[in-house]
Amino acid sequence: MGHSTEVFVGIDVAKSRNAVAVADGERGGEVRYLGELPATPEAMRRMVQRLASRHQQMHFCYEAGPTGYGLYRQITSMGYPCTVIAPSLIPKRAGDRVKTNRRDAIELAKLLRAGELTAVWVPDESHEAVRDLIRARTAGVEILRVHRQQVSALLLKHGLSYPGKKTWGARHLKWLQEQRFDHPAHQIALQEMVDAVRVAKERVARLEKAIEEFLPQWELEPVVRALQALRGIDLIVAVTFVTEIGDMRRFDNPRQLMAYIGLVPSERSTGDTVRRGGITKAGNTRMRQLLVESAWSYRYAPKVGARKLYLLEKTVPAVREIAWKAQSRLSARYRSLTARGKKSTVVCTAVARELVGFMWAAARQVQPT
Repeated sequence: MGHSTEVFVGIDVAKSRNAVAVADGERGGEVRYLGELPATPEAMRRMVQRLASRHQQMHFCYEAGPTGYGLYRQITSMGYPCTVIAPSLIPKRAGDRVKTNRRDAIELAKLLRAGELTAVWVPDESHEAVRDLIRARTAGVEILRVHRQQVSALLLKHGLSYPGKKTWGARHLKWLQEQRFDHPAHQIALQEMVDAVRVAKERVARLEKAIEEFLPQWELEPVVRALQALRGIDLIVAVTFVTEIGDMRRFDNPRQLMAYIGLVPSERSTGDTVRRGGITKAGNTRMRQLLVESAWSYRYAPKVGARKLYLLEKTVPAVREIAWKAQSRLSARYRSLTARGKKSTVVCTAVARELVGFMWAAARQVQPT
C-alpha cells in the first residue's frame, strides 16, 4: 500500500468502544474493518497515527450523538479533515434490518467515499457551552410545567378550581395555601407539589440570570442583540435561535434557513401533479415552537414600546430598519390571513416562516460574510 493512497475512515462511536472501518479512495475499492478500539483520546490518537504512517490523505467521519464533538476536535487538531454526520439523513436500504457496530462503520466509510453523507455544523467550545446552558434552561422549563400540571391535576381531582384569571401569580399561590383537605396526606401532597414548583421556578430564574451574565463574553452577542430588535423576540428566543442555528453565514438565503428549521411546506409531486402539505417539521422542535409563539405578537398593530426602543438604540441603524419593516409586513400578513378565515395556528406558522427571513437579514447585518 503506497503512501499516496487516499482513504476514507468511518467510525461508529459509542460510550466505551469505537468501531473503525477504512475504505480505499478508488470507487469500488477495498473496505477493511479494523475492529473496535477503546473510546479514549489515547487509543484514537494511536489509530490516527497508525493510519497516517500508511496513507497520505485521510478523511474521517462519525455520526453526531451523545458522545459530542471531542473526537472531531481531536482529529482536526492533528491536521486531518473530519465530518460529523447527521444520523437522520444517512441513506438507508429498504428491508435492511441488521444493525451492528461493524456494519455501521463499514457503511459510513463507503458512504463518505461516495459523498452521500450530510454533515452537521460543529460549534466551537464556547458556543457549545452556551448551548448547553440554554438546553439546561429548556429542560428546567419543562420540569416546571410538569410540576404545575401535577398541582392542577390534584386540585381538579378534588373539585377545586382557581377562580382568578392569571395562575401562578402571588394571588394564586396565596389561594393554594388556603386550600384544606379532609385527609392530612392530601395536604402534605399538595404542599410538596407547590414546593416543587417553587424550586423549579427558582432554578429557571438562576439559569436565565447565568445566560445574561455569560452573554457579553460570547462572540455572537451582537447577533443576539440584533435579533431582540424584532417584535416577539426576547432574550431567551434570540439566544436559543443563535445557539441552535450557529453561524448564520452558512445559509446563502433565508429560504435555506426556513427549510433547515422545518417551516416550509412539504411536497409530493409526480408528473404535472404538485401536492403541498403541512410544514416539514425538520430541525429543532423547541426552536420552531418558540418562533411560532413569537409570531403570535404580530396580531397587534405595528408599535415600538419603551423596552423595545431601548433595545433598538443598542443596535445598528440597518437592523432598526429591518425590525420596523418586519413589524409592518408581518402585522399586515397576520391580518390578511386571519381575514381569509385561516386558523390561528396556520397563521402563526406562516408569520413565523417570514419572521425567520427577517431574523436572517438582521443577523447578517452584524455578522457579515
